[in-house]
Amino acid sequence: MPEALFILTIFGVLITTFRWAFKTLPGEQWQIIGCIPRRKLSNGHWQGWNITWYGFFNATAILFAVLILIILLESVSMRAAVSLPMFVLILSICLPASQMLALFIEKKRNTATVGGASFVGILIAPWIILMTQLAGDKMFNFNISIMSVLSAMSIAYAFGEGVGRLACISFGCCYGKPLKDCSPLVRKIFQRHHFIFTGKTKKIAYAHGLDGQQVVPVQAVTALIYSFTGLTGCHLFLQGYTTHAFVMTLTVTQIWRFLSEFLRADYRGEGTISAYQIMALFSCFYGVIITFIFHETTFIKPDLALGLSSLWNPVLFLFLMVLWIITLFYTGKSKVTSAFIQIKVNEKEI
Repeated sequence: MPEALFILTIFGVLITTFRWAFKTLPGEQWQIIGCIPRRKLSNGHWQGWNITWYGFFNATAILFAVLILIILLESVSMRAAVSLPMFVLILSICLPASQMLALFIEKKRNTATVGGASFVGILIAPWIILMTQLAGDKMFNFNISIMSVLSAMSIAYAFGEGVGRLACISFGCCYGKPLKDCSPLVRKIFQRHHFIFTGKTKKIAYAHGLDGQQVVPVQAVTALIYSFTGLTGCHLFLQGYTTHAFVMTLTVTQIWRFLSEFLRADYRGEGTISAYQIMALFSCFYGVIITFIFHETTFIKPDLALGLSSLWNPVLFLFLMVLWIITLFYTGKSKVTSAFIQIKVNEKEI
């Protein structure tokens, strides 16, 4: 019963959020959250940095993913003091890698690729967990279930990227093809449920001039598929089927990443099959191989109450707050837009 209530609560929050976001975020006013004055110009105005809703939703998505990760791992008696450093290490590698891969594949300096970041994370996560297990067993005499950690991370990734698609909607990136250019079947499916982006500073406008047109809501479909995959993975994990949860979440997310790119209009590199699609398929095969390498016969029944109780920790709260702020400014400070700010006194208000 507690497991069902936990999953239904997440489901309700996500559906409510998505219902609002899919209707609202394509609008022009949902790209820039605020401007920070940076340098005063000769005309008395200020040149500023734009802080985007893209950063806000990315930070929130990562925060949500970390919360899910902590709850699941604490439910199998793996302390946050061990899991969080692993997560931070993986994240600190994936975030720069997302920009480097985008530069290498798309030849764009001021962009990042979530697909590339997830690919790097999938490659390195098992071995970072293994090194943590070996070090922990040698120095602190504790053992780590590698499949439990991989499963929890895969579930957290599904939730994180699902919610993170809201960032793409707000910035107008990762956008779908115009409906008029799609097959009759695709047009029929999305004739009532599509996106129309507004605002000349959104990527869909300055990269392809598709603002004001009906486009496939590929970000919304991805958000729904990934989130429901995360919910299913949570159910399997809490029933003790950690390997099944890992294989299912990894396979569904990566296969959809492969398929969804056929519906996208943004530049993804040269070739009919993009490098990101190849990465996605490779990740599926790699994940299956990992399950054989780290196969475990011991059945672990998670305790959800134990996982939830671990959240009542002031140190953890401060860590999450700092993580959210760092992610907000790291991913939210726009380099492709600029602001010129006039600051003056309102004489009538004195």
